[in-house]
Amino acid sequence: MPRKKISTTIYVTPEQNEQLKLLHERTKVPASVYIREGIDLMLRHYAHLLPGQLPLGKPGAPADLTSPAADRAREHEAPGAERREK
Repeated sequence: MPRKKISTTIYVTPEQNEQLKLLHERTKVPASVYIREGIDLMLRHYAHLLPGQLPLGKPGAPADLTSPAADRAREHEAPGAERREK
C-alpha cells in the first residue's frame, strides 16, 4: 500500500518547471515523483546535520552532491565541524 502523502507548495524556476514537464512527457512519471526523489537525495546528503534521524534509502547510496543549497549549508556548519563521510 502506498504511503500517505501530504500536500505542500514549492516554488521552482521557470526553467525547472519546463524541464520537469519535458521529463514527464518523455517518461510519463509525475513531476511530484521526481521532486520527492530530489528531496530524498538532499536529506541523505545532509543526514549529518539531522542528529538522531534514521538513514533514508539504501546504505552506501551515493550522497555527494554539489548544489547552491549544499554550499549554503556548508557555510552554516560550525568551524572545525567534521562531516560524516559516506
